[in-house]
Amino acid sequence: MFVDFSQVIGLSHLKNHLTTTVAAGRVPHAQIFSGLSGSGLLPLALAYAKNILCSELNPKDEAYRRCARQADALTHPDLHFVFPVNTTADVKKTPRSSDFLPSWRNFIAQTPYGSLPSWYQQLGVDKKQGSISVAEAQAMTKTLYLKSYEGGFKVVVIWMADKMTTECANKMLKLLEEPPAKTVFLLLTEHEDQLLRTIYSRCQKLTLPLLSEHDLSQALIQHHSCTPSEALRLSKVAHGDYFKAQQLLTHKEEDIQFEGWFLTWARGAFKAKGNKSAIQDLLDWSDQMSGLGRETQKSFLLYCSELIRQAFLTHYKIAPLVYYQAHDAGFSLDRLAPFIHQNNIHAIQEVIETAHYHIERNGNPKLIFTDLAVQMTRLLHQKASQ
Repeated sequence: MFVDFSQVIGLSHLKNHLTTTVAAGRVPHAQIFSGLSGSGLLPLALAYAKNILCSELNPKDEAYRRCARQADALTHPDLHFVFPVNTTADVKKTPRSSDFLPSWRNFIAQTPYGSLPSWYQQLGVDKKQGSISVAEAQAMTKTLYLKSYEGGFKVVVIWMADKMTTECANKMLKLLEEPPAKTVFLLLTEHEDQLLRTIYSRCQKLTLPLLSEHDLSQALIQHHSCTPSEALRLSKVAHGDYFKAQQLLTHKEEDIQFEGWFLTWARGAFKAKGNKSAIQDLLDWSDQMSGLGRETQKSFLLYCSELIRQAFLTHYKIAPLVYYQAHDAGFSLDRLAPFIHQNNIHAIQEVIETAHYHIERNGNPKLIFTDLAVQMTRLLHQKASQ
């Protein structure tokens, strides 16, 4: 398990800060950890939680070693987890985090830097969107006002806290305003702007930067036996996201699939202007996209946004920032680049971001992807300035 600061990649200044606050006995009762999961959001929080839970024990005593073992196994009785869930074949009504703890521990053991979509895949609900319901806050309230099992701190890790429903967030706010004694709340989020403002104002905030290319490269060399050149290439592509780097290394199938969908979309958009028969191809593409799980749809749109950016950089010959390697032998960025320029780049990115926004908020995917296909047809045919 990733529950020790020595195992957290990079972030030395944050690790030093957190260690110092525990040693000095100045641990804020409510904190927001904001950043990408792939930057170490969960591993950093787990290491911090372990440090807090065992802080009042003598490292030479058996009690400390027992505390450390329990924290390492994510079974410490005073370590509580809350995370997004949904109904499954086994849990058909009012799902709560406690129903999925074995899967959660397995997820952390396998992918401590994992993303929300990868967690949904672990649960088998990747075609749904999870949430943190008011039932979580109600159960947590009952639990936290009891005395701690070990007589020390209680730590609550709320992973993807922005997924709290409004009702849940309001109940959680009361807990933060009147916290039980020696209880620490760690709210982890990739989207701090989606947290209830009143919750945000009652927490101290810690922002995780993207991992540096050096730290990411060293981790890939150490844990995946990459060559230095391959590690450096992956670290550039991953933009400071260790989980993305791992996926690029071991799961190329998704990129190949995404590239195929993008090419179908782009080629259909090129053909569709003035060609009514080609419009049916775009409608068929929209149908295909609308049948995917929402997390896959969102990941695909992010992929499209980055591919468009790479084509734009290629157009203006900014080679040091171009890393994309096509999988389809019939495609290269050089062929797409002339059509992505200063007159349409912002508009293209905006329509992709708008589609992502509406998918995230449970919009009708058929309408969203149909509109996206039509917009792309118009924008790709927009002329560059002479």
